[in-house]
Amino acid sequence: MTVLDTEFGLQTERLTLRRLTLEDADLMLAVWNDPAFLEHVGDRGIRTLEDAQRTLADGAFRLYEKYGYGPFRVALRDGDRPIGTCGLFRREGFDDPDIGWSVLPEHCGRGFAYEAAQAVLKFGFDDIGLTRITAFISAENTPSLGLAKKLGLRFEKMARLVGDDEDVCLYSMAHEREAI
Repeated sequence: MTVLDTEFGLQTERLTLRRLTLEDADLMLAVWNDPAFLEHVGDRGIRTLEDAQRTLADGAFRLYEKYGYGPFRVALRDGDRPIGTCGLFRREGFDDPDIGWSVLPEHCGRGFAYEAAQAVLKFGFDDIGLTRITAFISAENTPSLGLAKKLGLRFEKMARLVGDDEDVCLYSMAHEREAI
């Protein structure tokens, strides 16, 4: 897979990925209220565009500022139609960044999450020099568990995120040069 790191973000064969802006609040409102997101990630109580803008400012924008990475808006290259998000996050109590993805229901099952996640992993390891990336996935989220394995992440242990009351699966991947 070819990933081009452009001044606008990342490009793959079918997708463009770029940092989120306040203009993406409608996309994020749809993502945060998608039934699969609500079931497997949780209800963040975001119901309005203003809530989404505030959450972007308090979350994604702070990640960009503090770490130089965060979630990307994922869009189809043909027509720049947004279809979800994929990016790197930083969870309280954990040393390594984690990858997360969400594709809106009408675009699931076409390999878009895999394509976006491959680009984000390449970006994390090759462009910003990370040595290890993790993923936190609900044990009931069969599609995401399968995607993590397909990407080459390996199950490490059950873990609990700060503020949650249930354990999730912690997957991880070390950069190839670190695994030797």
